[in-house]
Amino acid sequence: MKWTHLDDKGRARMVDISQKESQFRTARASARLRVSPQTLEAIGKQAIPKGQPFEAARLAGIQAAKQTAVLIPLCHQIQLDWIDVEIGFGENSLEIRSEVRCRWATGVEMEALTAVAVAALTLYDMLKAVDKDMAVENIQLDLKSKTPTAGRAESPPDQ
Repeated sequence: MKWTHLDDKGRARMVDISQKESQFRTARASARLRVSPQTLEAIGKQAIPKGQPFEAARLAGIQAAKQTAVLIPLCHQIQLDWIDVEIGFGENSLEIRSEVRCRWATGVEMEALTAVAVAALTLYDMLKAVDKDMAVENIQLDLKSKTPTAGRAESPPDQ
């Protein structure tokens, strides 16, 4: 088998995408932070000592997606068109979702995954004073899609 990230001598290398066509690319990812019912109640009452955890985590996720190529070796530096990070309440958990879009020759799944991972870690940091038993769970890619850019003047509509 030929490895895409290794050259003929076994050295790590970046995949050459210079001959690939740019396409509209979308990726969605999700993660979960398992928390106690008391933590959910404290968030609802805005009683977290460090402040508003959702907004800090949302901004951290967006920033992280923009820095993915710095964090993950051999990832391409991608000009991102749009990033969204949403956080909501689940059953004894906080549910984190991201969506990333671009017009590029390679996908944005690593950016979407990085966004939810860093958002989850930021929530953990913001909440650790009130919950010692939290756990980040189920970081996963939920969608990866691409469509040709020919004849398209704007990003794909919200799906």
